[in-house]
Amino acid sequence: MPRRPLALLLLALLIPGRSLADDAPSVKDWLADNQKALLGLYTELHEHPELSFQEIKTSERMADELKKVGAEVTTKVGRLGVVGVLKNGEGPTVLVRTDMDALPVTEETGLPYASKAKGVDPRGDEVGVMHACGHDIHMTTFVGTARWLGENKDQWSGTVVFIAQPAEETIGGARAMLDDGLYSRFPKPDFALALHCRADGEVGDVYIRPGPLLASSTSLDVVIRGRGGHGAMPSLTVDPIVLAALAILDFQTIVSREILPSEPAVVTVGSIQGGNKHNIIPNEVKLQMTLRAYSEPVRLQLIEGIERRVKALAEAHKAPAPSVEVREHTPATINDPDLTARVEPLLKKALGDDRVINVDPVMGSEDFALYAQDGVPILMLWIGTISPERIKQAEAAGETLPGLHSSRYHPDPVPSFSTGIRAMTAAVMGLLPPKSDH
Repeated sequence: MPRRPLALLLLALLIPGRSLADDAPSVKDWLADNQKALLGLYTELHEHPELSFQEIKTSERMADELKKVGAEVTTKVGRLGVVGVLKNGEGPTVLVRTDMDALPVTEETGLPYASKAKGVDPRGDEVGVMHACGHDIHMTTFVGTARWLGENKDQWSGTVVFIAQPAEETIGGARAMLDDGLYSRFPKPDFALALHCRADGEVGDVYIRPGPLLASSTSLDVVIRGRGGHGAMPSLTVDPIVLAALAILDFQTIVSREILPSEPAVVTVGSIQGGNKHNIIPNEVKLQMTLRAYSEPVRLQLIEGIERRVKALAEAHKAPAPSVEVREHTPATINDPDLTARVEPLLKKALGDDRVINVDPVMGSEDFALYAQDGVPILMLWIGTISPERIKQAEAAGETLPGLHSSRYHPDPVPSFSTGIRAMTAAVMGLLPPKSDH
């Protein structure tokens, strides 16, 4: 695909009269006038990240921003969620969502505005905190979109519901807001939109697909029990570490031998905890697992396969019964095909045909999927965040670009949030009718 130099991209974004495609002139001009303020917002958010369900200052900032554009703002929805309702006459209701939380990662980018923040994780440990997943870009795009729509109410009619959501990283924020009456206390949306950074995508590009975009995510706690004793006398014990090792190997056959080859699925053991001394066989081993799938039947098949295997191992080795507990779950993010078909040409008009790219799904997960509750059509976009120069340098060196959740990931902010604002305003404006003079 042909690429344009970053300098030309920045000129197109920031200089009136220069464009990559037929974009609304008012959006381009507005970006040129507001670049400095938006960059200031981005760096402030990046320097002061907060962990999941600890986004106190961040949610206050999002609430203040939404109040400034004239939205009716409600705070503490689902603990720390913010809802801003911007009404502007008759028309559909469009929901625009951003996430706010950061990760327990110590930043190693070397940027002048790198985060030095510290936080306390759920275990009570002090950790470095960083926006390593691009949520600061998401929020800057969100605020920029809200500001533009608030300042240009003569161009659209309807209602936009702005959602600043906590705790996306721990898959808890969307559920908390929905359980707190998001779709009953506030206007239920006709459409729900969100975007996410892509760590290997070029700035200026937007990625889209109908149907499955991201997999479901299920977190399991598995406890394999035995009978502890002296490490020198294993015959008097039932060793749960050996059982855990057998189980972990056997889990791999669920995908390779029980799931249809045409159905993507992932079974990963992310944590093993058992024992505390060289010569003691413990009473139990705890496993923490993540399961990924696009379909609900496959997800349930994975859970059943794990339960069946650990129970059979326990019986075969005369061990106490194990336990399998689902800790967290979010469904697959499935972009509504009709909504995707409506929005894709709007993006191409705003950004250029070659900048809107159809992509394959990935096995990552997002709790934005939950906004499809009660039949609401949803659409999540990805935006590229890396300059062509950085991509070429990595390719020339045979290196892989730092991915999301890496301590070294950093987007190129101005072109990233500028593309995000152009994409999101184009989508919202295309879903809402023009303002009537009557």
